[in-house]
Amino acid sequence: MKKLFIISILLLLYCAQPAIDEASIKNEISSIMAQQKQSWNNGNIEGFMAYYWKSEDFTFQSGNKRLRGWNELLAMYRKNYSGANMGELDFIDIEINIIATNYAYVLGRWNVTTVDTSKQGLFTLLFRRFDEGWRIIHDHSS
Repeated sequence: MKKLFIISILLLLYCAQPAIDEASIKNEISSIMAQQKQSWNNGNIEGFMAYYWKSEDFTFQSGNKRLRGWNELLAMYRKNYSGANMGELDFIDIEINIIATNYAYVLGRWNVTTVDTSKQGLFTLLFRRFDEGWRIIHDHSS
């Protein structure tokens, strides 16, 4: 009887967990990425950065470099991608993976095309849902 009671309690606790609405989360994150792409292609770095976690604990890694903090990433983008260097951004091969109700990661490829060049690479973005919505808390781009 005691085992049945414990199993019943565990089952109730499991069922009481909020269900993850994967489709809704994927739509929200897809929308964020579309807005980022549009901001970038309109020359609006701040709009592109709006969905990054505005914290000194944010991390960005690329190659052998690691940046800490939203302001550091903004400075790097301004330095490397200002004016005509911004080019046109595209995201392809996007895979959105839900970890939990408040965490997801995105795998994909980025491509920036300017008049003279085309740069591309891979990325992994770690998203976390805050009260203000989903934010990228870690970006690993190569």
